[in-house]
Amino acid sequence: MTAPQLLDRDMAAPEFIFVYGTLRKAIGHSMHHVLAEHSQYVGEGVISGKLYEISGYPGVVESSHPVDIVTGELYRLDKAERLLPLLDAYEECSPAFPVPHEYLRKRVKVHLDAGGSVTAWVYLYNRSISGRTQITSGDYTGFYRDNSVASD
Repeated sequence: MTAPQLLDRDMAAPEFIFVYGTLRKAIGHSMHHVLAEHSQYVGEGVISGKLYEISGYPGVVESSHPVDIVTGELYRLDKAERLLPLLDAYEECSPAFPVPHEYLRKRVKVHLDAGGSVTAWVYLYNRSISGRTQITSGDYTGFYRDNSVASD
């Protein structure tokens, strides 16, 4: 066995994260810059779920209905062990926050617009959606843009 084969086999599988809200590049939040600094943009994709307006930010809940999809961006994490704790703190689901957390980090299947699929981390909303507005387009950037213009 050659050295490159040994290295390829022993390397850990890459980790990915799917972002659908304030961490997307079009929103321009400062935490997106942290994400971009520690990851590589892969492309656009979708996950199964329902998207809701929570309180100036979005939340996704899982759904098994085929028409319930949420649009977002997929990133390959360069150093997951460094970035995920920062994102957990941002999403208030680190051990520093009281349980039950508002979000849970879970692995889900992401279907890429360019074809194929991968399993990636995503932050799912972990509270009641009663009284919340569903963003039926499944795309937070459009909702954010439309509502930011309306509030100016």
